[in-house]
Amino acid sequence: MLLQGIFQMRFKGYIFDLDGTIYLGEALLPKAKETILKLRNSGGRVLFLSNKPTESRHAFADKLSRLGIETAKDEVINSSYVAALYFQQEMPDAKLYVLGEVPLIKELKEAGLQMANDPTDTDVVLVSLDRGLSYEKIHFAYHAAKAGAQVWATNPDLVCPMPDDEIIDAGATIAALEALLRRPIDGVIGKPSPIIIDTVLGHLGLPPSQCLMVGDRLETDIAMGIAGGMATALMLTGVANRTDIAAMGIEPDFVFESLAEIPSI
Repeated sequence: MLLQGIFQMRFKGYIFDLDGTIYLGEALLPKAKETILKLRNSGGRVLFLSNKPTESRHAFADKLSRLGIETAKDEVINSSYVAALYFQQEMPDAKLYVLGEVPLIKELKEAGLQMANDPTDTDVVLVSLDRGLSYEKIHFAYHAAKAGAQVWATNPDLVCPMPDDEIIDAGATIAALEALLRRPIDGVIGKPSPIIIDTVLGHLGLPPSQCLMVGDRLETDIAMGIAGGMATALMLTGVANRTDIAAMGIEPDFVFESLAEIPSI
């Protein structure tokens, strides 16, 4: 009852990671549908947030609706959407070379951004999850960066959890480029970046003190919540476990075994 009272007093906005928090592959995690419905029915604002740039917001919303959680596109934010917004606003004339997949490139083009074809005429290398990554792509990105291009990433995740596997994610490509360039990349767009924090809070229209960030990764979900001044809840349904909390030195406010443990406000 004490925990429920804390939630009732504090939270009006709930930000949920997707992979490993709401669903795994094509299946909802236990009590995901019931928890989201409770929060919505009690007046909570729910936003779904993903670092995964291989699907559009519309595709994420369709998947959630298909799995039983009715969701509109405007209730989803992902790293490709935020990347397109950021470069459209901050570097509208930049030529980008993308280590990424078709949905990300499509989102960037729809925002009016140009794609680069020459390493010596590239302003930004954008690193993302790319299941078609090749030597040629790394070679282009490396030489573009050596010629002066900034290097950004949609997300820093090393892997993306799947029901029976883990997909190698953008973090591995970031590590390769940083080793080649002997310097850190210039910035990250997705969790836990201030860029995505500002986008999320602006979308919700709530102060961070009234928001709870819920996710299964300490280094992205929980780190983002802490950096943004939000309360945080680690779900033990995906990547992280209790041992990781002490090992990584990232302390969530709450640790839950199941979404059912999140009380309604």
